[in-house]
Amino acid sequence: MQQIIAVSFCFNNLAMTQKPVIGVTTQRHTTKSGRLQIFIAEDYLTSVSNAGGIPLMIPLGLDNDQLDGIFPLLDGLLLTGGGDVDPQSYGVQTQSQLMFVDPDRDRVEIHLAQKAVDAGLPFFGVCRGHQVVNVALGGTLYTDIADEYPNALQHRFSGKWARDHLAHRVQIDPQSRLARILGTDQPQVNSIHHQAIRELASGLVETAHAPDGIIEGTILPGHPFGLTVQWHPENLQAYESMRALFRTFVGAASI
Repeated sequence: MQQIIAVSFCFNNLAMTQKPVIGVTTQRHTTKSGRLQIFIAEDYLTSVSNAGGIPLMIPLGLDNDQLDGIFPLLDGLLLTGGGDVDPQSYGVQTQSQLMFVDPDRDRVEIHLAQKAVDAGLPFFGVCRGHQVVNVALGGTLYTDIADEYPNALQHRFSGKWARDHLAHRVQIDPQSRLARILGTDQPQVNSIHHQAIRELASGLVETAHAPDGIIEGTILPGHPFGLTVQWHPENLQAYESMRALFRTFVGAASI
């Protein structure tokens, strides 16, 4: 009972704060001893906090009714990176290599993304989150770029590469909101993914692409802030342009 009261008190305080509360999606990890843990990389939390928001981690395992109960507490939603989206979520059977598939995470994030779209809640999708928004709105993915996209660049710079390694340039529509936020239409970005958008969902508009044509940014027109990027701006906070992405997102959630 004391724990329930404490959680309720915490949520009530969040609802009364002057700073926008940003829901941050999480992921699972199994320890060597077999224990399941819910976590998220600290870079997401500090990026939101430094931009003026209060990050609120959304645990996995909640049913849709419980997620709906949390949703009114949020002023914005950050859909984070991580493992692959299950191809069954977009009706594909594949033999391609898949990594860290978690159907429950897919369910949670797709549900939240759809609610954010319907409710006009500002949302920002990063890497996997960029892909989740596309799937949530009816699009599909390349399950493995190297297998399914001819003449692709290398997009998976992980392991020996630092997460702030600038892997390639992206071309952004100069008239887009994304270009205005970043202050450039040809930023250098990191690249830590092997899946990508194949069929763009109806309603989404492509705003950026890699030199090989892979979609690197989308926007949902008419939405207060519905924007996604394929790269990881939370790992590029040394650059003013990438800090501006989080500031603009949190600013939209403040309105």
